[in-house]
Amino acid sequence: MAKAQRGSQDVPLCKPVLWLYGEVKTPPFTPEGRQEAGMLLRLLQESERLGMPQAEPLPDVGARCGALRVRDAGHNWRIMYRIDSDAVLVIDVYPKKTQKIRDEVIKRCKQRLQQYDAAVKALKKKQPDK
Repeated sequence: MAKAQRGSQDVPLCKPVLWLYGEVKTPPFTPEGRQEAGMLLRLLQESERLGMPQAEPLPDVGARCGALRVRDAGHNWRIMYRIDSDAVLVIDVYPKKTQKIRDEVIKRCKQRLQQYDAAVKALKKKQPDK
C-alpha cells in the first residue's frame, strides 16, 4: 500500500471516490449495508486488491473494472467500479437478482465510462501545459 509521511506516522494515500451514478444510500441499504459498502470502497481507495467473495473482476465492462458484492437484509447488491490511477469510479449500484449480469447493465456502465473518459480528455485539452 502506498504511504506518505505525516510527522512520524505512516498514513495511507487514499484515492477519491467519484460517483458517476448513485450513492451508497441510493438503494435502500440498511445501516449495516452502508457500513459494509463504505468499508469495501475505503479498501479500494487505499489500493487494496479485493477478490471473492467481496469483489469480482468485470473485464466485460472494461479494464480495471469490478463489482463489490454487498449482501444486505436479504438482498444482493452490486457496486460497479473502475480503479483509475487517481480515483475510484463508481459506475452503477443495482440489486443482483440473477446469476448473469444483464446486458443492459454492462452497456449502461460502458456508456458512463465512455462519457467520463471523453469529459476528462476534453478537460485536459483545455488546460495549459505546465
